[in-house]
Amino acid sequence: MKVLLVAGARPNFMKIAPVYRASRKYTGVLCKIVHTGQHYDQDMSHTFFADLNIPDPDYYLAVGSGSHAIQTAKIMTAFEKVCETEQPDMVVVVGDVNSTLACSIVAKKMLIDVSHVEAGLRSFDLTMPEEINRIVTDSITDYFFVSEPSGVENLSREGKRSDKIFLVGNVMIDNLFYELERLSREDTKEFPCVHIKERLRKYIFLTLHRPSNVDSQGTLQRITLALNEISHETPIIFPVHPRTKKNLSNFNLSLSRNIHMLPPLSFRESLFLWKDAVLVMTDSGGLQEETTALRVPCVTLRENTERPITVEQGSNIIGGISKETIWDAYQRAICREKNKYPIPDKWDGKASERIWEVLTDQRNL
Repeated sequence: MKVLLVAGARPNFMKIAPVYRASRKYTGVLCKIVHTGQHYDQDMSHTFFADLNIPDPDYYLAVGSGSHAIQTAKIMTAFEKVCETEQPDMVVVVGDVNSTLACSIVAKKMLIDVSHVEAGLRSFDLTMPEEINRIVTDSITDYFFVSEPSGVENLSREGKRSDKIFLVGNVMIDNLFYELERLSREDTKEFPCVHIKERLRKYIFLTLHRPSNVDSQGTLQRITLALNEISHETPIIFPVHPRTKKNLSNFNLSLSRNIHMLPPLSFRESLFLWKDAVLVMTDSGGLQEETTALRVPCVTLRENTERPITVEQGSNIIGGISKETIWDAYQRAICREKNKYPIPDKWDGKASERIWEVLTDQRNL
């Protein structure tokens, strides 16, 4: 079975990496990696892929940025050529970026089976481009690989066949445990961020990058005011996304001295910091899941989440985007004890293995 694994942005590679690594256990499976280049990232070097223990992509489509329509169209045109060349038996897409949507459509129109990893997640917020991508992708998917029970419920409600829905666990957690084990063997004294961690000892780890948060001056200002106030009680370590840094400057917004700004970090440097934080504040979907798996309290800087199990398990609080709601969520979260939350079923680092067990069984390999 020839399979194309599709990734469009840096976080996607964290999801396909364990899927690719697990595929090597099956002699009847040949996986090729397609990087659409949806997000250009200068750190996407050979070292990056070596760190994930996956080869450089077999195809780099270099579609670059643009409006949703332009980007989706460019991905579809380029990916169609890859499918014509490779004639794959299956296309595996992950998550909810434009590449997920575009490559699913191309595959389905070429009568190639589509597997969606992280299928069924819903925020029920149609103003989010990611929500549109999730719904459309799942409308044409053949195999649904689901990370949490809400995904099964959503897909069932939408009329998907129960024999094509598989609750396998979370591939992000596969990669998290893999990298956590590697981190345990690494000399972290060489990390540039080690000094600030040792100096602060008790700190909040923050990420903020979602366009709906950082592209709106009013929203970013409200979030900034809350963070500045919080930092007077608990210092914050903040690796700043380039988009956020640009807009903080454009909107003339200043951060407290107690918010320690860092350049973007590698996955393991970031993990090195947040795993020991007293609290994580984020608008990232993946980090909501990863903090749940390591039982670190989290405040989500959004008004909703497509990962409700993180809230149900107790590790995550929806903080909203106003100064008052963020402050309230912080006050509730900072009092919570770490390591007191149950870990969701099948978030055990073996989701990728379950995916291949299903696919090879379905294909009689």
